[in-house]
Amino acid sequence: MIADRVAARRVTLVRRRIAPWRAGVAIIVALALLFLALPVVALVARAVLDGTISAAAASGPVLQALALSLATTAVSLVLTLVFGLPLAWVLARRSFRGAAIVEALVDLPIVLPPSVAGLALLLAFGREGIIGHALAGAGISLPFTTAAVVLAQSFVAAPFFVRSARTGFAGVDRSVEDAARVDGASEVQVVRHITLALARPALAAGLVMSWARSLGEFGATIMFAGNIAGLTQTLPLLVYAQFEGGSLDASIAAAAILALAAFCVLVAVRVLRWGWALDARVAA
Repeated sequence: MIADRVAARRVTLVRRRIAPWRAGVAIIVALALLFLALPVVALVARAVLDGTISAAAASGPVLQALALSLATTAVSLVLTLVFGLPLAWVLARRSFRGAAIVEALVDLPIVLPPSVAGLALLLAFGREGIIGHALAGAGISLPFTTAAVVLAQSFVAAPFFVRSARTGFAGVDRSVEDAARVDGASEVQVVRHITLALARPALAAGLVMSWARSLGEFGATIMFAGNIAGLTQTLPLLVYAQFEGGSLDASIAAAAILALAAFCVLVAVRVLRWGWALDARVAA
């Protein structure tokens, strides 16, 4: 009994000592959250209170830019999945010389300034570019077209999916795959029902993050595809065009729509992850 009392007293003294530190950490966390949330809250609140967000949501330019954004991001997402999935699998499952260089090249678009990414795309796929020159000879021109928007979005967003998918594949226990092969499963069945199923949360999260990055892409798009209404003007470019043209309210409303869409996507990713985690626990 005496020993228990002494131990309880020591715990109480320790808690009293760390209480000021906890209060300090709580204040810092609150300030950080305020700093991150306040600009977005101010943007959305301004658009909602002024009533401009509802008018902008029904306006022709916003609907046109939103439709173009959704269409191009959908195509870029398909391209990311088709080319990024095998690349992520190789990086996760194969050891080869130069793997570090390949991984650095995959991650490079994430750290490049968007304007630099757009200029690089222009030098590669422009009319006088390395590949663009040959395409121009075949009568194909990519810059300042809708296809250029898709390429710009894919270039800057694909690394997010590849990184997430690589982590997902690396986390799959190979002994489970081997057990399925021993039980007579074909390689296609192993990949479909074991590898992809176990890596599903990481793959889905990577796809959604890649889509969200594509939706907000601005710098590379305006450098490589321009800002042509109805052809290359996505929602982020419309925000810039309206702000530059002096239509502050319209710019705020379009920006609020974009911010709300991105926020809903990020929340959805976390909800899906929690759901999959609960499913995995129940199955276990």
